[in-house]
Amino acid sequence: MNPTNAVLESRVSEMEGGVAALAVSAGSAAVNYAILAIAEQGNNIVSTPQIYGGTFTLFNHMFARLGIEARFAEDESPTSLEALIDDKTSAVFCESIANPVGAFMDIQAIADMAHAHGVPLIVDNTVATPMLIRPFEFGADIVVHSLTKYMGGHGNSLGGIVLDSGKFPWADNAKRFPMLNQPEPSYHNMVYTEAMGELAYIARVRTVPLRNTGSALSPFNAFLILQGIETLALRMERHCENAQAVAEYLEKHPMVTWVKYAGLPSSPSYTLAQKYSGGQASGLMAFGIKGGMEAGEIFYDALKIFKRLVNIGDAKSLAAHPASTTHRQLDGAELEASGVTPDMIRLCVGIEHIDDIVEDLEQALEAAQ
Repeated sequence: MNPTNAVLESRVSEMEGGVAALAVSAGSAAVNYAILAIAEQGNNIVSTPQIYGGTFTLFNHMFARLGIEARFAEDESPTSLEALIDDKTSAVFCESIANPVGAFMDIQAIADMAHAHGVPLIVDNTVATPMLIRPFEFGADIVVHSLTKYMGGHGNSLGGIVLDSGKFPWADNAKRFPMLNQPEPSYHNMVYTEAMGELAYIARVRTVPLRNTGSALSPFNAFLILQGIETLALRMERHCENAQAVAEYLEKHPMVTWVKYAGLPSSPSYTLAQKYSGGQASGLMAFGIKGGMEAGEIFYDALKIFKRLVNIGDAKSLAAHPASTTHRQLDGAELEASGVTPDMIRLCVGIEHIDDIVEDLEQALEAAQ
């Protein structure tokens, strides 16, 4: 264990309220390891449909080749998710705030449903960060982050992290999770639940997926992410404040056909945002531009302050066209299921002065008319 990485793991674990964590090379590695630690050939995972495009591809294509089936619910409701669970289900997965559509998940209700079947809930908390939502407090068992995004905050370092609540009863569900309750042949025949207690899960993530496939985090990246975390609370306040103002501005603009931002009373996620984050909906939002794909391209090219960049969570404002970037590998049905449409523009509102942000959006919308 590298000492710089260990400091990062300890700090993020305390921020989320977990018992331990493992820092890895990227958010995708964190999601991958979180599931590979408890799923094997013949198992399945159940997921909400509105998730990041890269995660969808990992689940739907990469895991399928490993013999792990990904089952996507019709919607994010606990009832739809529950219908897909069987005795081979290894985890339920959701994002606290879905990227790119910004929808809030009812973490507590999903966790209660999953636990009734002896299944853990994994929550990707990248968009919310622990400054807005701490999923463990609502029943989540495992939390993952792309530290590249808001936690680092400056687009200068890739990183991911897996966090363990230490509360899921792995030993009580030994039949579903033999890898935690039987000797591990790749690591000294350790029985994790007996040797590690509440640390059983995170110990296996470290000693099996990480040790054998090596997606380790660079200590220098850990150092840079630690610097970002020092300003996270302040940045998230400004991200949310600016994003709320931008959403209200866009909702009234004649060139905008729809806005998805949970801080707006018109949002289907408004009530959940009030429950889970006091109405703060992060800096991520999406909107549809009148004129569809063509107008969207003109708008996109006209932006000046907003950087045309597919990352999220930077201190600077970012914009992306998901259908042609982050989600371009999805077909029409998959795009529809994930909530992405050809006219969608995703904004990740930064911490610049709000007047400058709105002025940039106004001139770009005018250009697209």
